[in-house]
Amino acid sequence: MKNSQKIGFLGALLLIVSCSTKKDAFLNRNYNALTTQYNILYNGGVAFNEGLQEINASYEDDFFELLPIEPLTFKNKKFRLPKLSSSSSSNKPGKGFQKSPEQEESLTPFDIAEQKAVKAIQKHSMNIYGKERNKKIDDAYLLLGKSRYYTERFIPAIDAYNYIISNYPNASLINETKIWRAKAHIRIENEELAIETMEILLRKPELPDFIREEANTTLAMAYTKMDSVQRVRKYLWEATKTSKNTIQKARNLFILGQLYGLDKIKDTASMVFQKLINFKPAPYKYKIYAAIELAKNSVSDSSSTAILERYRKLIKNRDNRPYLDGVYYQVAVLEQERDSINDAILNYNKSLRAVNGGAKQKTYSYEKLANLYFKDLDYVTAGAYYDSILQVAKNKQTLRIKRIERRSKNLKSLTKYEEILQRNDSILSLAALPKDQLEKYFEAYIEKIKKEDEELAQRKLNESSFGSSFGGGTQSTETKGKWYFYNVQSLGFGKGEFRRVWGSRPLEDNWRRSDKSIITSETTEEEIVINQKIARYEISNYLATVPSSEKEIDSLVFDRNNALFELGLIYKEQFKNRPKSIKNLERLLASKPNKELILPANYHLYQLYLLSENTKAAEYKNLILNSYSDSPFAKIILNPEIELSKEKEVDEDSEVYEIAYRLYKDDFFEDVICFIDMTIPTLEEGSILMSKFELLKAYAIGKYQNKDSYIAALEKVAVDYSQTEQGKKALEIMKRLKK
Repeated sequence: MKNSQKIGFLGALLLIVSCSTKKDAFLNRNYNALTTQYNILYNGGVAFNEGLQEINASYEDDFFELLPIEPLTFKNKKFRLPKLSSSSSSNKPGKGFQKSPEQEESLTPFDIAEQKAVKAIQKHSMNIYGKERNKKIDDAYLLLGKSRYYTERFIPAIDAYNYIISNYPNASLINETKIWRAKAHIRIENEELAIETMEILLRKPELPDFIREEANTTLAMAYTKMDSVQRVRKYLWEATKTSKNTIQKARNLFILGQLYGLDKIKDTASMVFQKLINFKPAPYKYKIYAAIELAKNSVSDSSSTAILERYRKLIKNRDNRPYLDGVYYQVAVLEQERDSINDAILNYNKSLRAVNGGAKQKTYSYEKLANLYFKDLDYVTAGAYYDSILQVAKNKQTLRIKRIERRSKNLKSLTKYEEILQRNDSILSLAALPKDQLEKYFEAYIEKIKKEDEELAQRKLNESSFGSSFGGGTQSTETKGKWYFYNVQSLGFGKGEFRRVWGSRPLEDNWRRSDKSIITSETTEEEIVINQKIARYEISNYLATVPSSEKEIDSLVFDRNNALFELGLIYKEQFKNRPKSIKNLERLLASKPNKELILPANYHLYQLYLLSENTKAAEYKNLILNSYSDSPFAKIILNPEIELSKEKEVDEDSEVYEIAYRLYKDDFFEDVICFIDMTIPTLEEGSILMSKFELLKAYAIGKYQNKDSYIAALEKVAVDYSQTEQGKKALEIMKRLKK
């Protein structure tokens, strides 16, 4: 018993002695090295790898752009510096760093890895007489530097690397450390030092393949920052000669192919992409995009049929399903180049519908479709596609998206007036029909929706029957072939479908135009649904929606004519589409518009025909000069260089005010303010137009800013132009707002 106690005591004593970091003994060195490696650094390495996995999982390559050599995106532009503990007495990079309690709560895996590295250094470093005796401490410093690199603290990371290089010159990881230091220097825009270090490293004989790969890849990174494409290609080639890091090799090959493709060196680009496809260990995403690029970089422009066949093979391969959005897009581009526009549109839409399609890919497909419809002068459809781009685009700050946003904004006003025109034309055409023809029209419409309802109900019944067969249920044969309102299952479906479309509504005249959703307690739900379904088939409800009063029709005509005028100007000024502008303006004049539209419409037609048909231009010129000889437009025709006097500027038909007013009507309120601010200084002192511009500016402010800003703008008009009609109007509105 006494012997065992002695052994236990000696073991404990031996353990205590071995824990010491101040004695250079075999037992001490090995104990601390093992503790560093298998306790602290192991956990630190686990955390570090977890951080890398998170990066890899979240990072998305943009194959529309030149890939970065290192698949890593740093968010912060400023370098993060360490916080020094007040108790720190050492400048060693593994000591003196601490985090606030708030920071402790949101530690990243890299932060944890750094903590473990610091702990290993602080507790197990055996720096005795200026020489480190724990052979694992250099691993701790490397982990420290790498953790800081991934948390964007590049200068502290370099401190850690420098400590290794200075104190462990013969360490097995010294070359790896130099590579990491070079990468950190690249991140702080010190590419020259990184290049110098890597070139010296590569002169060493018998470097391991993975070190040579990493060094060449790092050199390529440095020259990328220096825009030296030739040298980037050179070192990427060198990095791909071996395949110790298969993922990075695949990436380097893909970037090489991209670089040759961008320089229009198609044969070499194709060779590189083919090499990548044949590289078996390469991740599949690189192979599929290499196949896409291979087809794009085909040397012969006449080989489109063969390229299409390649794409079709890619589409048939089930492994390529996650990438079909890109494949269909390339097929569409090729079809468009072949002038097969219908096939191009078909495949752009397939790209949009592809499962797992990326947001950026969608923006390109939408843009291609938008451009096609824009070219075909279908501006409404084009506008819808441009708007779709803005809906799915994740980064709206790029120049490309901003350009699309401007075009979409211009098309919105056009779409607005086209919709007004189409809607009012339809209503007016119905209103113009004799009663018997109108009844026939709605009878045909009701028959159509009855048929659609019956087909939909039958589909639902079939689906229900199909599903019940698996659960042992059966569909009663008694329900088949019965009229809708005697068929319980059809009626049940009808209830749900009507509620979905119309909500709960009482039986009343003009039920479709009612916003009410209240039902009476006397009427059962089933009765309501039946009555509402019947009401949907009642011709009187549709006849009641057709305007018949002169006031209603005049209002529709007024809005339609205004839409025709606005469309004429938009097609003329914004889209330079003379035929459509002429068509709308001539139709406007043929429809007997309000007096204020006649003169400007004639003038714009004069300008439009002046470019092509002198005879037609002369007709409009003579009409303006003979019938409107005192108008500003007549003066401009007679003397294009004339400067309108301030009395003539007051006319709303003045070119300048017309532009501002049109912007306001098109809901471009910020543009209105900007335009007026630029215009007012150009007006003559005392111009009556001043008050009109200021009031319009106040209206625009009221449309997109807050109430207080609106009142302040109105107050300015009311005070500065108190004697004018605009000043009095501003005062009136201001009083109403303040109540």
